[in-house]
Amino acid sequence: MTWVAGVDSSTQACKVVVCEADSGVVVAQGRASHPEGTEVRAEAWWEALRSASDGLLDRVEAIAVAGQQHGLVALDEEGQPVRDALLWNDTRSAGAAADLIAEFGGPRAWADAVGSVPVAALTVAKLRWLADHEPARADRTHLVLLPHDYLTWRLCGARAEPTTDRGDASGTGYWSPSTAEYREDLLALAFRGRTPRLPRVLEPNAVAGHTPQGVPVAAGTGDNAGAALGLGIGPGEVVVSLGTSGTVFARTGTPSADPFGAVAGFASATGDFLPLVCTLNAARVLGSSADLLGVARSELETLAERSEPGAAGLTLLPYLTGERTPNLPHATGTLHGLRPDTMRPTHLARAAYEGMLCNLADALDHLRATGAPIQRVLLIGGAARSQLVRTLAPQIFDTAVTVPEPAEYVALGAARQAAWSLTSTPNPPAWPRTAATELPRPHDNSTGLRIRAQYADARTRQYGRADE
Repeated sequence: MTWVAGVDSSTQACKVVVCEADSGVVVAQGRASHPEGTEVRAEAWWEALRSASDGLLDRVEAIAVAGQQHGLVALDEEGQPVRDALLWNDTRSAGAAADLIAEFGGPRAWADAVGSVPVAALTVAKLRWLADHEPARADRTHLVLLPHDYLTWRLCGARAEPTTDRGDASGTGYWSPSTAEYREDLLALAFRGRTPRLPRVLEPNAVAGHTPQGVPVAAGTGDNAGAALGLGIGPGEVVVSLGTSGTVFARTGTPSADPFGAVAGFASATGDFLPLVCTLNAARVLGSSADLLGVARSELETLAERSEPGAAGLTLLPYLTGERTPNLPHATGTLHGLRPDTMRPTHLARAAYEGMLCNLADALDHLRATGAPIQRVLLIGGAARSQLVRTLAPQIFDTAVTVPEPAEYVALGAARQAAWSLTSTPNPPAWPRTAATELPRPHDNSTGLRIRAQYADARTRQYGRADE
């Protein structure tokens, strides 16, 4: 029996699964937490990986890492970090992103060049921030890696060649999915003329190197590409992930280039493309609302069920930590429709659920506008376990929804990639899909349309039209 390991190094934790290479059956798993914050010691990820995998890797014949995207790991000539890594959810680089858009000729020029328009999350914007605010550290930067690149490199040993894959490279803002090449000019533009070393971009089933014990380390990828591989998504399927943040993505055969910047034109971990929309706020909206009301998450859902569709006119714009889509990095959450009769815990709880899902429905609309076919939504993430979310999602998304059985899909995708690296086949192994619950599209969706219209009205009154 051949075993392989997949690693999900996310914002919050490191999760490891060990699977049978032929079937994908999980035989063991481990977990270790990451430090909180929007900047973290890169070494902490390595420590968490060692802790989460302790005792699990003795029999594996390949390993791969899928990691949080965009994070800036800047290393000096000795391979030591020049500063703590800046994570994707660190918004200090919002001004740098705006400057870069203007300097290169506007959003269309960026979309055509690299498939994405800079926002605070992208590595290219973080490089500009580092160059302008910490120039001495920028001068010491010899090598720029992403979180998954860093862990792959550490697994292979400090003398190994740094590598990445097309899925994660496509989230930097200086690698083009359409040409499969780095844009050194954009790197230099962002880093004020500096051109540090970048990792070699591997093919999806390539081997990056070997551990000191001789175990092959596969190319790995970014977390969203890993989830797509773990889920095995096909044509017409769109993933909506309700983690702390939210993502909406689909697999397509051609690269995308959204000049409005809402859709990031990423590559996938299988050789095609993964247009993606990201929000900073998803399940965190429910957790924060529960904290505000002084109740547990389960009680928040009970309160919300005692309200009514539309929360009696109360609407939450859930931009609690700023927002990436829409691009409002300095925004805060806002309640609209506060009146004596709406100022009830039940209505506030309901507004939290509806606001979270309406924001993701807007993201779904952005993806649909690029021409991505949408036949059904695959709903994953911790908040997908909520019965109220399952009731509201088909209404607010106005489409059929499938809820796969909860699993560590990012880690599973990495494990599947590890298994693929042991073969010479053009496609990853055909692991069976997990069981799922089917939620049909409502025949009469007047309720969902009314909730969306109420949300859109509040957003317009607060920030103007979405397309302005």
